[in-house]
Amino acid sequence: MISLGGITPKDFLRDYWQQRPLLVRNALPGFGGLLTRDELTELACHEDAQSRLVIQRNSKWHLKHGPLNSNDFAKLPKKQWALLVQDVNHFLPSARDLLSKFRFIPHARLDDLMVSYAPKGGGIGPHFDSYDVFLLQGMGSRRWQISAQQDDRFIADAPLRILKNFLPEQEWILKPGDMLYLPPKYAHNGIAEDDCMTYSIGFRALSHDEVMTQFLVYLQDKVETEGRYSDPGLRLQSHPSKISEAMQAQVHSILKKISWSRDDIENFLGIYLSEPKSHVFFEQPMEPLAPFVFLQQIRKNGVQLGLKSRMLSSHNKFFINGEVCRVSSNTFKMLLELADNQKFFPSPHIDEETEKILYQWYVSGYIVSKNQAI
Repeated sequence: MISLGGITPKDFLRDYWQQRPLLVRNALPGFGGLLTRDELTELACHEDAQSRLVIQRNSKWHLKHGPLNSNDFAKLPKKQWALLVQDVNHFLPSARDLLSKFRFIPHARLDDLMVSYAPKGGGIGPHFDSYDVFLLQGMGSRRWQISAQQDDRFIADAPLRILKNFLPEQEWILKPGDMLYLPPKYAHNGIAEDDCMTYSIGFRALSHDEVMTQFLVYLQDKVETEGRYSDPGLRLQSHPSKISEAMQAQVHSILKKISWSRDDIENFLGIYLSEPKSHVFFEQPMEPLAPFVFLQQIRKNGVQLGLKSRMLSSHNKFFINGEVCRVSSNTFKMLLELADNQKFFPSPHIDEETEKILYQWYVSGYIVSKNQAI
């Protein structure tokens, strides 16, 4: 687990989480990063990666979304630009290992690992984030300025939501292994002191509108009622444009049939929060192992969750990549290890139910055996 500067995870959650910033020097001793600038550039050109190139020229901001190509990097200025790549944990096992150090925050809240590179003077301007973030410094140094200001007006016509009137209240220079935690809506501005890379561990913060909209989408597949609007006793109206009280009353009675249970809420959260992002696709094995061969391998080597997979748990059920899997109590105990740690360790005792579930996830591309390349 990552160091919180002598603060326990329990104390951090009580005193800092979603409340106030925390600067931690040497949070991850010896950390210099997970990939080089060239490797990040190559990843930004990958069609499955979500990347952005931010350039500041003559006080104007420019933004280009990936996938990028070599020409985009050939014409960059020497200073004042930044490259950002989202979901690096979908491509590097070491990135997922880094995220595992933040396991004191529930998996349901975790979003991704974003890596940004900038030469001296580079950054994306002062801004707010609507979510919690840990900013872990890799190679180089970055100056962070922060402010609790309430002024959230943005620069007009900028392609990014850059604050118009940023008034820094505190600032620090972060070096490799240093980390800054920021709660939501805390203004911040990161400026590269030299060629540097920052690793941003971000967390999901669903808006109320998003929750309600998506829950209604979930319910539309669950609610089934018979009948159709009818008005056999329709009366002549003096104003045909008027929506009658009778029609409103009938529709009101129809809508009252919409109901949900605690189980619906649980399933909705599990499905929605584990559902892959729209650009994520799973590669199924070209020539799947036979079930008995697969069983031999996992008994010997175990399995691990695919880098792109998301897995959550609830009472005797798992949610994996937007699917629900109900299991027995015994299987739940076995698979909980995979959900919590993204790894299922070798075991000579795997019951038939667990075996079938793991094999189905394997052929779906959700898990891989530990001796299999990711």
